[in-house]
Amino acid sequence: MLHTTMSVNGIQIPVITLDAAVIGTGCAGFNAADWLYDLGRRDIAILTEGVNMGTSRNTGSDKQTYYKLSLASDGGDSVDQMAQTLFDGEGVNGDTALTEAACSVRSFIKLANLGVPFPTNRYGEYVGYKTDHDPRQRATSAGPLTSKYMTEALERSVKRKGIQILDGVYAVRFLARAGKLEGLLAVNANQLDMPNHGVCVFRTEHVIMATGGPAGVYYTSVYPESQTGMSGMALEAGAEGANLQEWQYGLASVKFRWNVSGTYQQVLPRYISVDRDGVEREFLLDYFDDPYTALNMEFLKGYQWPFDSAKVAGSSMIDIIVHHEVFDLGRRVYMDFRREPTGLENGFDGLGEEAHTYLKNSGALLPTPIKRLEKMNAPAIDLYRNHGIDLYTEPLEISVCAQHNNGGIAVDDNWQTCVQGLYVAGEAAGTFGVHRPGGSALNSTQVGSMRAAEHIACTTEPDVSATEDFLALAEQNVSALLESLEKPLASAGGPSNIHERRQAAQKRMSLAAAHIRDVSRMREIADEIRAELETFYDTAKIASAREIPALLKNRDILVTQLALLSAMETSAREAGSRGSCLVLDPDGERISDKLSGFSYCPSKGGFERKVLRTRLEKNGFVSAFEPVRPIPEAGGWFENIWNEYRASHARIKF
Repeated sequence: MLHTTMSVNGIQIPVITLDAAVIGTGCAGFNAADWLYDLGRRDIAILTEGVNMGTSRNTGSDKQTYYKLSLASDGGDSVDQMAQTLFDGEGVNGDTALTEAACSVRSFIKLANLGVPFPTNRYGEYVGYKTDHDPRQRATSAGPLTSKYMTEALERSVKRKGIQILDGVYAVRFLARAGKLEGLLAVNANQLDMPNHGVCVFRTEHVIMATGGPAGVYYTSVYPESQTGMSGMALEAGAEGANLQEWQYGLASVKFRWNVSGTYQQVLPRYISVDRDGVEREFLLDYFDDPYTALNMEFLKGYQWPFDSAKVAGSSMIDIIVHHEVFDLGRRVYMDFRREPTGLENGFDGLGEEAHTYLKNSGALLPTPIKRLEKMNAPAIDLYRNHGIDLYTEPLEISVCAQHNNGGIAVDDNWQTCVQGLYVAGEAAGTFGVHRPGGSALNSTQVGSMRAAEHIACTTEPDVSATEDFLALAEQNVSALLESLEKPLASAGGPSNIHERRQAAQKRMSLAAAHIRDVSRMREIADEIRAELETFYDTAKIASAREIPALLKNRDILVTQLALLSAMETSAREAGSRGSCLVLDPDGERISDKLSGFSYCPSKGGFERKVLRTRLEKNGFVSAFEPVRPIPEAGGWFENIWNEYRASHARIKF
């Protein structure tokens, strides 16, 4: 790493030259840096706004899943079968599906060898279980904190190798020209009060962006509050989006953000809502013909946690009802584990066979949901207790929240974007479509970051030069950024509007552009965002220079929302309701006579093998469907593959 400075309008700006940079310290970011080092690249560094922030380290579920090729004797499987499962998720490119399947074992075993406690039987088999959209038993888990364990294990490996971690350094703008990455601008949070306000330049032609999903675009969200994402930065640099409209939404707690999937539902808690006057009622009874239908739908919600438009007559009706209670009726909704729901006062005989058999086999035909949860998954109770919520004594407030962006930045099978030298891995990469098997996102973090590192190592030579041509490009961008910050900085010392503006932007997306999508309102929101971006720096007010990172994040959130709305409107118009959303239609098919105002456009079909691409043009974002890339013809003659491998990996010193 070489350090120098450049003068921009009389202000000294640090210039750091690197062979390769990684942005993000989740399990994708750490893995990318770890692989770069193992593949012989030494002049590398990780940039992060905070080592302990982000989704990988701070989220999970009742039993957080890692999805990989079956590795047990009773789980016959193959790479092409797993690739087909991923490809069948609709809107998925075949080459990335095949790559994620082929590299899953290599990536999984690395984590196991680093100490992630994935369980085996006495013979060493990684016995699996089925998860959503999984035809086999490919899933495994190290418990509720699987991704946290992954992140910590990879961090230990990175630190043992002495890879530099630049904590508090926010990447804010890529420097690209003629479709090729040349560097980036960042803001060092440790130097915000200096004349340069922390602005610094990184000269590098290779960046692996692992900033997580665009978590900041929604208000009702299960993402940790520390994560916002920076997808707008890549889109503005010329990278394209893929399936930005495809998300996973589901029920989650809101005081402590956590998915309430799996056993949280299968123990059959009592669903209650409280109105503005404090009046409590068990509201599911208002929407189903009998309490047992409600209980069976609730049980299925454990297996079928993500909202799915194909299940609105089944378990996803629970999400619709909760949304209606919260957003239309203005009530607060809770899951109550302390008392039996209506229908279980006199035992379990009225339950459907699946729910009854599950509870019986689990030894959980016990009185009260909390006793059942204690029997089946005591760590799920401890998790909330460790965050100040006692499920024995208080109800758990929930809502329908954004949980995962199945789309993201478009990448090829090396996780490189259409901007040469810019790679995107983890949730920020758009490798999934409408559906994905539960846990496949964790596999993708490892495969994508490994492939990006390997492609850099195999196809490029280390380079830490900073040419005069690059310095001129950097100076132009630094000058523009500092000029943009002048007006907000002039307001420093007065009241800030950063927080209120972010909340307002997030709330309108949650209301109209989440799992329930109102096309006319989405168009209005897009117009509002364009107007806000026109005057963004003129109308922003910050209390001090310490809010510069939050200010720049707000802008990135707006840019990302604009791209999402382009994709959502195109998908709504051409494909209708599918996957994670219902597109409202005043004259359409009514969901339920008991839900006034809810009607929707049905799915129009024919988009199973199409991916929606979004790109920034002169007049804004444009989205269009195009055919997916098919699954490649794989395999090959060993001697030929061996020769090809040796040639492609000649730069790597094993």
